[in-house]
Amino acid sequence: MSSPDLSKLSIDRGSKSFAPRRKRRFLNRWTIGIGVVVALLVANGVWRAIAAPASVEVSTVATAYPTAAISLLNATGRVSAWRKAAVSTKATGRLEWLGVQEGSRVKEGEVIARLEDRDVAAARDSAVAGAKAARANLEQGEAELKDAEHNFQRTKDLYQQKFISASALDSAEARFDKAKASISSLNGQIGVAEANARQAEVAVEQTLIRAPFDGIVLTKNANQGDIITPFSSATDSKGAVVNMADMSTLEVEADVSEASISKIVVGMPAEIQLDAYPDLRLMGQVSRIVPTVDRTKATLLVKVSFVEKDARVLPDMSAKVSFLSRAPTPGERKPVVAVRPEAIARRGGKDVLFVVGDDNVAREVVEAKTTKLGDLVQVTGVKAGDKVVVNPGEKVRDGAPVTIAKK
Repeated sequence: MSSPDLSKLSIDRGSKSFAPRRKRRFLNRWTIGIGVVVALLVANGVWRAIAAPASVEVSTVATAYPTAAISLLNATGRVSAWRKAAVSTKATGRLEWLGVQEGSRVKEGEVIARLEDRDVAAARDSAVAGAKAARANLEQGEAELKDAEHNFQRTKDLYQQKFISASALDSAEARFDKAKASISSLNGQIGVAEANARQAEVAVEQTLIRAPFDGIVLTKNANQGDIITPFSSATDSKGAVVNMADMSTLEVEADVSEASISKIVVGMPAEIQLDAYPDLRLMGQVSRIVPTVDRTKATLLVKVSFVEKDARVLPDMSAKVSFLSRAPTPGERKPVVAVRPEAIARRGGKDVLFVVGDDNVAREVVEAKTTKLGDLVQVTGVKAGDKVVVNPGEKVRDGAPVTIAKK
C-alpha cells in the first residue's frame, strides 16, 4: 500500500465556513444592547411615572360666618332710604345761590339755595307799606270818631236846653254814626292789607329753598344761573335743585320669592352684607312686607331695617340679606376658617388637609367641625387664603410634587 500524498492537502483561507459563528456572536451582542436600551427606557418611564408631579384640583381656604348655620333664607336687594326728597320750590326764577354739594349734610330748615327775589321783595315792601297806610287811616278814622262823638254829646246837651233845633241834633248824630261805620271799613282794609303783606312775604320765602329734614345731599341737579320751575316744564329749566335722604332711615329692599315668603315674619332677625364691604356684617330686622306681588318675577318686597348703623352704608348699594331663625350669639358673629368638605382626607385616623406650596404639598392635621356653614365646613389648623387639594388621592402624600390642574 502506498502512503497518502499529504502535499495536496491545504487550508482554504477564503472559505466562509466560519461566517455563521461570527454572525451569531454579532447578533447576540446586538440583541443584548437593544435589551439594555429597552430596559433603560422602561426604567426611565417607570421612574418618571413615579416621580412625575400629580395633577390636582385645588380650593382656597375661606372665611365663613357661623350665622350661615342658622340662616333660613338668603335674598339680594338694594339699600334705600324711606325718607327722601327731591327738593325744589313753588316759585319760578333764576337760581342765584346754591350752598351745598353732593355729600353735604344739612339740618331741617337750613337754607340750601336761593332764587332771585328782587321783584317779589319789591312787592312785599309795597304790601307792607299798604298795611301801614291802612293802619294810619284807621288812626285818622278813630280821631274823627272821637270828635264826632264829642260833637254829638254837645249838640245833644244844647238841644235839651232848647238852644238848637232838632235838625242840628240829627246832623250831629248822623256824623257820629258815619264815623263809627268808617272804623269798621278801615279795620277791613287793614285786614286786606295785612293779608297782602303776608302773601308777599310767602312769595319771598318761596325763593328760599330749605332742607325739609336732617339728611345728606345725594345729587345736585342745578347750578347757579339755571331757571328753576316747579314742574320743570320750560325748555332748559330745572325742577328739583337737589335730591337728599335721611340716612337714619336706610333699609334694604330685598326680593323674596312667593314660595319662600312663608319663612319671613315681621320682626325676625337678619344679617346684612354689603357687596362694597364683604367683611362688614350688620344686624338688621324685618320691618315690613309690602303686600304687593311682582307678577313678572313672582316676588314680594321685604324691607329690612338696620339695627346696627355704619356711616359707610349709602343708598342704592347692593346688599345680601340672610334671614335668621334666631338672634345670633356674639361668638357666632365672628368669622371662622372653612373649607370645602371634599378637601378633607383621612390619613392615619386623622383629618388632614394637603396645603399646596410652590411645587409640592404639605400635610396639615386639622380639626373639622360637624356644623356645616353653607357649602363649607369649619376647620382649625390652616389659615384663610391657603390653597388645599380637593379630593386628594393616594398619590398625594406629604411632600409629594403636584401641579395644579387647569379648569
